[in-house]
Amino acid sequence: MGRWSFLPRTTRWVVRFLRPLFIVLTRRDWRDVEKLPQDGGYVLAVNHLSHVDPFLLSHFLVDAGITPRFLTKDPLFRVRVVGSILRGAEMIPVFRSTSGAADSLRAAVDAVQEGKVVTIYPEGTITRDPEGWPMSGRTGAVRVALETGAPLVPVAQWGPQAILWPYTKRPRILPRKTIHVRVGDPLDLSDLQGEEVTEDQVVAATGRLMDTLTAMVADIRGELPTTPRIDVHTLAKPRTTYDDSESS
Repeated sequence: MGRWSFLPRTTRWVVRFLRPLFIVLTRRDWRDVEKLPQDGGYVLAVNHLSHVDPFLLSHFLVDAGITPRFLTKDPLFRVRVVGSILRGAEMIPVFRSTSGAADSLRAAVDAVQEGKVVTIYPEGTITRDPEGWPMSGRTGAVRVALETGAPLVPVAQWGPQAILWPYTKRPRILPRKTIHVRVGDPLDLSDLQGEEVTEDQVVAATGRLMDTLTAMVADIRGELPTTPRIDVHTLAKPRTTYDDSESS
């Protein structure tokens, strides 16, 4: 069996093309990989910085022996070519047209229960924070972890925004950027297990998750946020622009 035999065939082709480019074009500072669970399915909760970070994070996951599986809006699965690629790479649809939050995540729950690792961006979108800090989170990652009883593992990243700042169009590949990834300890949700969980409790647990991710990003950056956390529920549609000042 080949080195990437654990990956779906579609993912293997993408890895063979992109991984050599990432090796040449980026530096990698990946730490605490040993904290990733070794058995069974679980949820990875990651801060979202750039349109390129799913690819760069996938580089980290593949080298850690994990198949990248991200939540993806279900309408994309109905686009002929795109849908075929997403299904071939075992991406996980989010059914946003459904009436309930639990129903919208049923494919993610099924995947974790089948022993797969599912990566979720709890913010649900790329950060709008002017300094790149995590925003508040949506509750999907916590819901999937509680529904399945699987570990919820926070993963912080920093560096993709230096290649492509949020909602800009022009990448800055050179000089080579360092991609930092930190794996945290599984979030303690023991206070919510074995009882009927209320919406307020799920929201509070999501707040703990985002506090953890923010602290991990702060550790990478060596600084703390200086402004309040942006609430994702108040966001308008992003305006894609380019500003030289944003690339620093």
